[in-house]
Amino acid sequence: MSTPGEATIAIDAMGGDGGTPVVVEAARLFLDQHPDVRLLLFGDPAVIAAATGSHALPAHRVEIREAEEVVTMEDSAAVALRNKKRSSMRLAVNAVKSGDAQACVSAGNTGALMAVSKFVLKTVPGIDRPAIAAIIPALGGHTHMLDLGANVDSTAEQLYQFAQMGSILASAVDSASRPATWVPRVGLLNIGSEDIKGNELVKAATPLLQNSDLNYVGYVEGDQIYSDMIDVVVCDGFVGNVSLKTSEGVARMVSKYMKEEFTRSWRNKLIGLVARPVLQAFANRIDPRRYNGASLLGLRGVVVKSHGGADAVAYANALNIALVEIRNAVPETIARQLDATLDAA
Repeated sequence: MSTPGEATIAIDAMGGDGGTPVVVEAARLFLDQHPDVRLLLFGDPAVIAAATGSHALPAHRVEIREAEEVVTMEDSAAVALRNKKRSSMRLAVNAVKSGDAQACVSAGNTGALMAVSKFVLKTVPGIDRPAIAAIIPALGGHTHMLDLGANVDSTAEQLYQFAQMGSILASAVDSASRPATWVPRVGLLNIGSEDIKGNELVKAATPLLQNSDLNYVGYVEGDQIYSDMIDVVVCDGFVGNVSLKTSEGVARMVSKYMKEEFTRSWRNKLIGLVARPVLQAFANRIDPRRYNGASLLGLRGVVVKSHGGADAVAYANALNIALVEIRNAVPETIARQLDATLDAA
């Protein structure tokens, strides 16, 4: 158990493309930044010890707990849930349920993590399904977007629930840096801004949002996701996942083209050398590692999914997101505000 005022985060130390070495290095970076946080690492102790090498993690702040199984990327959600009850992923989620930790972070199989988390932690009253929410860079600083792949066949009522959770998350996380009167602006992703545009799902969700207490501003088109006109973008998981992956692909293409152009000739190399500080500042602003970490909203506990290919810096950011949600009591706030909404109805 963590002591009062101290946060504890459970980590699936065996998940992700980079595996345990990335997790261990991320833990070092994170612990250096947050001296009042403890970590529980679930996995094979021998593998974790090999990853730490001669530079051991601080024993008074890190506890290693053995897990006999690993959920692979090839495992189905059903296999992870039914057949791997002693996996590093399952035990990390169990630690949140038992109160040994206040959050779980994993870079493992997304479908498995969602299934295990929903089964173990359950959803808060008023939420049918959890949603994957992430912070993406935008002209106004950043935008919260959900759902990004958990629910590919959503209903209008579920889109409304996503909007509620997204608004509560944005309020909890961003209010400190906003004016006292600020209320998150919520938009519904659509193919146009006109009322006649959109599929049946979008049209069915619109009146629910219009008649809610949310600061609903209407439809948001794809090119407005990264603008400064919106704080929360709501969509179903199919559209959200495609949008996110498309954005990631465009970012990689732009980065590759810029590198090619600045190395094409000696003249371009000279220009690149002069422009290096500006280019570095630009790269830092859009660095995807700064935005790694997607929240599984709607659960009775904090669960954050790190990108499978995350490096240590990116994984440490996922741990930061988990800590922010712990300190802002995001699951409890969602449950409390939804309960108030249901009572009012």
